[in-house]
Amino acid sequence: MWLRHFAVTLGCLTLITTGCQASPEQDADILAATGGEPNPRVVQLTDYKEALKLFSELNYTPEAWQAGIREVPRIYLAEIHDRWAKVTTKEIDVPTKKRLFFRAIGPLALRSNELILQDRAKLEGLNPISLSTEDARWLKQLASSYGIAASEDNGALHAELMLRVDIVPASLVLAQAAEESGWGTSRFAFTGNALFGQWTWGGDGMRPEQQRAGKGDYKIAAFDAPLQSVQAHARNLNSHRAYKEFRRTRAQLRATKERISGAALAHTLTSYSERGADYVSSLRSIMNFNQLDPVDDAYLSDGQAIVMVDPDL
Repeated sequence: MWLRHFAVTLGCLTLITTGCQASPEQDADILAATGGEPNPRVVQLTDYKEALKLFSELNYTPEAWQAGIREVPRIYLAEIHDRWAKVTTKEIDVPTKKRLFFRAIGPLALRSNELILQDRAKLEGLNPISLSTEDARWLKQLASSYGIAASEDNGALHAELMLRVDIVPASLVLAQAAEESGWGTSRFAFTGNALFGQWTWGGDGMRPEQQRAGKGDYKIAAFDAPLQSVQAHARNLNSHRAYKEFRRTRAQLRATKERISGAALAHTLTSYSERGADYVSSLRSIMNFNQLDPVDDAYLSDGQAIVMVDPDL
C-alpha cells in the first residue's frame, strides 16, 4: 500500500507540512484511510510502543476514559500489519492486546457513523414530495447504494432510507470486529484489512482455504484500508434483508428517543453467523467483559486527522 512505502522510502512523517506532493494514487489511499478527512497528518510508527506513546500524547488513554472523557482523536490505521498477528500478540499480555485493538478500531467505527449521519441529516432536510432535480437524483443514488429497488415513488424511497441510513453502535462494531477477525490476527485481516469476514462473489477478494459446500465460489472481501471494512460492515447491516430486525429495532429506539446501543441491538444479529444465538452470546460476552457500553457515547474530536502508517497492528 502506498502509505507505508511513502513514509518508509521518503521519510515523510507529515505529508502536508513537508511539502511532499501527493499523486492521485496517494490521494486515493488517504481517502480510503480517513474517509475524506481534510489535510491529515501521516505519522510513521515502527511498533506498538510508539502507537501507545502517540495515544498517550493525544490523551487517548485508559485513565482518560475512566475519568469520563469520551472524546476520541481522529486517528486512523493505514492498514493492518501482519506483524501484529505473527509477532506482537505473542509478546504482549492480553489486556495490552485488547487496549491496542479497541483504540485502533474505535475511531474507525466513529468515523463510519459520522459519515452515515451526514447523509441522514441531508435526508431529514428533504421534502420527498417536492424535490429539486439534483436532490431527486441524489435520493435515487443513495437508495441504490443501500440496496433499495429503483422506484419513481420518492416518498417510499425516503421512508425506507430513513430506516437504513443510521448508525451502528460502536460497541457492537468493536465486539464483532474482535470476534470475526480474532482480534485482528486472522489472515483476512492482515492480507486484506478485512475485519468482519464479509463474503463477495465478484471482484477482488481472498479465497478461504476451505469454502463451504453449496455456497458457490465466494471470497472474503478485501479492502484498501480498515476504515473501508468498517464502512462495508455498516452498509451490510443497513441493507441486507437478513438484518431487517436490526433496522426495525433501531428505528423504534430512535422513535422513542432511547439510546441506540450495542446492548439493545445485539440480539438482532442471529443471522450474522451460522452459530445463531451462540454468536450473539459471544458478542454480549465481549461487550460486557470489556465494558464497551460507554463507547456508544464516544465522539470524534475536532482535531486534525492522523493516519498511522505501519503501526504494530
